[in-house]
Amino acid sequence: MKDKFYEYILNLQDRITSKLEAIDGTAKFREDLWKRAEGGGGRTRVIENGAVFEKGGVNISAVHGALPKSMQNYFGVKDADFFACGLSLVLHPKSPMIPTVHANWRYFEMYDEQGKIVDQWFGGGQDLTPYYLFDEDAAHFHTVCKKACDKYDSDFYPTYKKKCDDYFWNTHRNEARGVGGLFFDYCKATGKKSMHNWYDFVTEVGDSFLEAYVPIVEKRKNISFNEEQRAWQEIRRGRYVEFNLVHDKGTLFGLKTNGRIESILMSLPPHVQWRYDHHPEKGSEEERLLHILKKPKDWA
Repeated sequence: MKDKFYEYILNLQDRITSKLEAIDGTAKFREDLWKRAEGGGGRTRVIENGAVFEKGGVNISAVHGALPKSMQNYFGVKDADFFACGLSLVLHPKSPMIPTVHANWRYFEMYDEQGKIVDQWFGGGQDLTPYYLFDEDAAHFHTVCKKACDKYDSDFYPTYKKKCDDYFWNTHRNEARGVGGLFFDYCKATGKKSMHNWYDFVTEVGDSFLEAYVPIVEKRKNISFNEEQRAWQEIRRGRYVEFNLVHDKGTLFGLKTNGRIESILMSLPPHVQWRYDHHPEKGSEEERLLHILKKPKDWA
């Protein structure tokens, strides 16, 4: 399973980066191959200062070795070995009219002293963070997510949509990071679903990513914007940074397992603002966004 999924994310990375380069038309992804001293490594691809994408990363990693003490405590296990691989991406467009997008699809195995698999699961999801909210864009993104889920189980979309709303919640701000999408974790073999069933589902979601995001970018990339709108984008990016550094499990896992810092922190945007006690003008589009982020909405 780990070899099968790793081959899948290698191919998916190629498909996604090729499409994004074509959309941008100017910038190309820079590739870094890296190794982890304890075992494994990855292929990081970053795009910067493009016509459409100000900064973005589409990264894959496959790491293995002894489970660090901090993660042993987290999982409630003693000495164990692990394998983890996944693709993680974040795209920060230049225009505040195009939303930031995040996606991640991952697989994990844990082994006993004899090298036997004692636990394994899939996780992942994709979510949208707009700065100026076009309702039809949020509806499109969620509809594609729902279509991918419905092929496998009609309960998946409402369940994983709620998990996404709950997970990407900036508790210290009492607001959502964005308009959500899907979030699933610890997808394990049960009486009803095998690991092969979960593989089919997770790869279906991965394959749906470009369909969910690209039409939004194409529709919004030529809309003009002013300096005030750009400043609002940078203020909202600050909330994105806060979530990733305070709450995000993937970031914390990478930091606690001696991951590659440049790859882990590639999710952070290049230009951000934190203004003291900032409030948007009443009745503005900026205020409408904040109002919607206070309570998750059924977009699909």
